Amino acid sequence: MYTSFYGLNEKPFSITPDPRYLFLSERHGEALAHLVYGVTESGGFIQLTGEVGTGKTTLVRSLLLNRMPDNADVAVVLNPQLSVVEFLATICEELHIEVLHNRGSVKALTDALNRHLLKAHAEGRRTILVVDEAQNLSPAVLEQVRLLTNLETAKQKLLQIILIGQPELRELLARNDLRQLAQRITGRYHLEPLTSEETSSYIEHRLKVAGAVGEVFDAGAKKEVFRLSHGVPRLINVICDRALLGGYAKESRRINARLIRQAAAEVKGQLERSRWVGRTAIAAGLVGAALLAASAWSVLQQEKSARPEIVAAEPETIEVQPEPQPVVVEVAATEPEPALEPEPEPVPTLDEQLQLAADLTNTDYALAALFETWGLEFRAGGRSGCSQAADAGLTCLYQRGSWAGLRQMDRPAILTLVDNSGNSHEVVLTAIIDDSAELSIGGVRVVHPVADITQAWFGNFMLLWRPPTGAATSLGRGSQGADVTWLRNSLTAIDGRYASEDPESDLFDAGLEQIVQTFQRDHRLDVDGLAGQQTQIIINSLLAVEGTPRLSSPRLAQE
Repeated sequence: MYTSFYGLNEKPFSITPDPRYLFLSERHGEALAHLVYGVTESGGFIQLTGEVGTGKTTLVRSLLLNRMPDNADVAVVLNPQLSVVEFLATICEELHIEVLHNRGSVKALTDALNRHLLKAHAEGRRTILVVDEAQNLSPAVLEQVRLLTNLETAKQKLLQIILIGQPELRELLARNDLRQLAQRITGRYHLEPLTSEETSSYIEHRLKVAGAVGEVFDAGAKKEVFRLSHGVPRLINVICDRALLGGYAKESRRINARLIRQAAAEVKGQLERSRWVGRTAIAAGLVGAALLAASAWSVLQQEKSARPEIVAAEPETIEVQPEPQPVVVEVAATEPEPALEPEPEPVPTLDEQLQLAADLTNTDYALAALFETWGLEFRAGGRSGCSQAADAGLTCLYQRGSWAGLRQMDRPAILTLVDNSGNSHEVVLTAIIDDSAELSIGGVRVVHPVADITQAWFGNFMLLWRPPTGAATSLGRGSQGADVTWLRNSLTAIDGRYASEDPESDLFDAGLEQIVQTFQRDHRLDVDGLAGQQTQIIINSLLAVEGTPRLSSPRLAQE
């Protein structure tokens, strides 16, 4: 989604082990040299360990694709949680060894493997076994691995074995009962995370491979990535990917340190997020009262400070005439002493309100508030929200987008916000007026500047919409039916420039595709000629269909 916005050909921070993105830091270069040595020299084991996400698998992929000798046959075991028989059978399958009889026998499998190794050696070929996630091997399988190294000629071993694993592999091989295996390891290397300078170079390397021309991450952002990831490549990828999504959502061409911190907080919030549990209406009232009271107190204090206080002096003289006459009282007033103005209570920030209502910013409360904008009642604890919405002819749309996109679709939406502590909150955007927006937080409506909300929002949202003919289907060339007729008539009603030559046709032809592309171009949508859900929602919004709640409600303007 964000690739074209940043001028990229593909996502640069995918966590899949693509050898094209291999970044050879000093440590990674040394580790790769150890692996190359292991596949070009004869005998024993090579052991490569490293923390989770440090790039071990990517190194192995690069080795297999680019550094493997032409005369090498390779068997790769990716799932080591196997029995001895399953482990041997996997090796035979990887090397295309046929075992005609007793496939469940360790002896039969070992004999077949030995015959294959001898034949390959006679033909001048090398056989290499790579075991990934080797820390998960059982002691019985590790003992079988040791026995495989006994397959040899008078001059050299027939099978070269490379064990790839996490630091636990070192502890496993240090066991006394596995000392015979540990003694046969001829090369060991432990892969460390990247340094701060290497992290910056790593980020630039991946961006350039993906097609970036200019600078996307500023210097502060790169330093923040290192601080938060500790130089672990997988964490770097996850944080940078989320930062690009966040920057796209906020339409920011440059990723800064603040976006990096927010991305890391979102990742942390998703990892630590507990299962949502519903709360009672009493709890909602208490939190709502607290939110409103904090704001009301501030307003009262400000009004109180604006009213002057009058201070009168005691009367000095009272003169009474002997005859009954009206009493004349003369009062000499003194100047009032200036009253001390109390400091106004600060209005709670969005972050403070989110943390105060943390128990009520879950999916159930958000769905209840979203359903309320449509005049519906959400029943927690039963069917999913989307199933309940379907009963009313509505459809859920989950998407990542920008604030401008939300304005265009003009529908109340559930936003996922992340507070400064990294916790995620589900709130409902109910209205937008100029630079302010109204949110429903735990059932209580509050108003905040759009800028404050976008700082906590990374683009995730869910909204409800009503498909024109009851079914949410994407329309493209070749589609036919009442949906296509609705599309033609709706576009014509919006603007005569979108009128079709044959308005009654129910076939989506090339002419309608060009009209849809023009509409998408005018409204800054992806110009693909396909009338998907987002395009249909915007058409509905422009038609001002009755019974549809809008973000452009005048509620805030009246307040």
